[in-house]
Amino acid sequence: MSRFLTKLQLEVADNTDDGKWVLTAALIYQSDVAGRTFVVPRGFQTDLASVPRLPVIFLLTGDTSNQAAAVHDYLYSSHEVTREMADAVLREASEVTGVPAWRRWLMWAGVRAGGASHWEPAGT
Repeated sequence: MSRFLTKLQLEVADNTDDGKWVLTAALIYQSDVAGRTFVVPRGFQTDLASVPRLPVIFLLTGDTSNQAAAVHDYLYSSHEVTREMADAVLREASEVTGVPAWRRWLMWAGVRAGGASHWEPAGT
């Protein structure tokens, strides 16, 4: 059964207003869709759900699934799985945290449509 094994613990990454957060403890997520457990390490920086701040888009999808977004950001930076799988894990983890199906679909569609520019080869 997919589930978070730890809680998301964050603090502001620095004194600037760039929307970055740093994990103060590891975030552990057990994923059925990926068939494995992911460990987002303490110290990892995330912007959580980087949803455009356009009023309607942010209202519908922003600030709704921070745990899932942190795992997704980690998978996009670590390349432990394919981009397609990382996006599937986002949708799955959002369901685990109680995000409604319509909102999960919007978030997933958004990362499928716009996430390619954030998917860079590891080590670049």
